[in-house]
Amino acid sequence: MERKAALITRPVLGIESSCDETAAAVLAPDGEILAELVLSQIAEHAVYGGVVPEIAARAHLSALPSLVREVLRRAGLGFSDLAAIAATAGPGLIGGLLVGTGYARGAAIAAGLPYLAINHLEAHALTARLPGLSERQPEFPYLLLLLSGGHCQCVAVEGVGRHRLLGATLDDAVGEAFDKTAKLLGLPYPGGPALEAIARAGDPARYPLPRPLLHRPGCDFSFSGLKTAVAQLVAAQPPGPLPQKLAADIAASFQAAVTDMLADRLEHALALLPAANTIIVAGGVAANDAIRTRLGEIAARRGKTLIAPPLRLCTDNAVMVAWAGIERLRAGLVDEISAPCRPRWPLEAL
Repeated sequence: MERKAALITRPVLGIESSCDETAAAVLAPDGEILAELVLSQIAEHAVYGGVVPEIAARAHLSALPSLVREVLRRAGLGFSDLAAIAATAGPGLIGGLLVGTGYARGAAIAAGLPYLAINHLEAHALTARLPGLSERQPEFPYLLLLLSGGHCQCVAVEGVGRHRLLGATLDDAVGEAFDKTAKLLGLPYPGGPALEAIARAGDPARYPLPRPLLHRPGCDFSFSGLKTAVAQLVAAQPPGPLPQKLAADIAASFQAAVTDMLADRLEHALALLPAANTIIVAGGVAANDAIRTRLGEIAARRGKTLIAPPLRLCTDNAVMVAWAGIERLRAGLVDEISAPCRPRWPLEAL
């Protein structure tokens, strides 16, 4: 990684292809979104009940060139007008990462532009600093609660490229627990939003599901026991589809258990990072309204500011990748064109 600190005067192109969304975005140096596009692959994977890596990679390969051309057209720019090209280099599915970074590196070489290999988790961590999302840009250090299908972490964000892990899941990620529970309930893919939708009509107190690690020291998470309890509850029902009311009550009880667990871990994380005045909730599960509301109540009680990005910026997107690129350029961080893809790339390794 090279340090070439310079004033950024031109836009940055961001590319995201780490899982099942193909995305591109162009941001001005001040964070203004000049153009953005996201192509979802939900239809391709729904029949399998989850993401199939090879199908995802082929879809990225097919869609990415035209997607980038269109986002540049909408921004009224060409490659020669850019300051740099940023692409997610990990963590994620290796096939998709190779497609996105390969395209970005080739374009950077052809246009003579700097290349930025973006850590997907850091992109989520820095999204809240995108101008316009809050009254004031959050200052370091702040606390990140990263909640997604692949990750569940409490992180002290101390600066660009400077992150300290406070706690993580010991088994399943929270988004994975949502999706697997939704599948047990017979809900369509993607499971998280479907579970949240039926939980609104359910009784969250009907089933006293377990809350692993509740009140335990530290900030680690565990969801496998909760998922197993739901599986046992469903298995005890008569054969056939679950009655709608029963499924809604199980969904609501599951969501209440998860919300209690996240709230408890947040309280512990705040005790470990008292200097943080801001709490950032990011990742796909951050779109869950019940979770947002509960964490917001904790923040207000503690005199902290909670920032949850707009729903479209909670899930995988290229706006956060381009913004992370801008932040890293400002910090003087530019990657070698040969920077590798990293399917596993923990934040603290930055």
